Amino acid sequence: MTTARDLVLIALTMPPGELTGQGDLSLALAGAEAIDLLRNGSLRLERDRMVPGPQTASGDPLLDQASASLVRQEPYETVDDWLWRRAEGLVSAYADALERAGLVVRSHGHGLRLLSGKAVLTDSQERREAEERRASGEPVLAGLLVALGQPSDADDGLLDDAATTVLAAVGDAVVQLEAVRLQRDVENAAFDNVWRGW
Repeated sequence: MTTARDLVLIALTMPPGELTGQGDLSLALAGAEAIDLLRNGSLRLERDRMVPGPQTASGDPLLDQASASLVRQEPYETVDDWLWRRAEGLVSAYADALERAGLVVRSHGHGLRLLSGKAVLTDSQERREAEERRASGEPVLAGLLVALGQPSDADDGLLDDAATTVLAAVGDAVVQLEAVRLQRDVENAAFDNVWRGW
């Protein structure tokens, strides 16, 4: 299992409302993919630039897709740019993959929506392994969960510089997304007030 799949499986075990939204999770999934690509040698970082290495099959179609989508021309892409580009539609892609693998099922209604109460985890070895990884305090998974607002006692001193850079970028992107949400809420409230004549 990849870090991103473990992260989705963990997210599905959380009570409704503990994660702020699918946009946050999508950014964290993109970060998880970047860290797995760093670990398997398909990627290295030069400061915050993502320098692709050789493409090797990982056995996971979504991770292979992430590797294939790396910008392979200088000046290369920054981690921040990668997160925003790769994150688009990523929750849906993982939801579909988990459903095809039989790891989640639809509880009712049409469509599979993560974090909305319509996706139900099956009892699987993959789910147990993701839960064990979380319980062990594995620092990458813990760091991604912290970026999503979950507390952790994991020792982030065990992370290398590249993983730390990616996790910091995920945290910054989630904060930026929240700022955009708040700005939109303020603008919508102001528009509503004008519309009502206040």
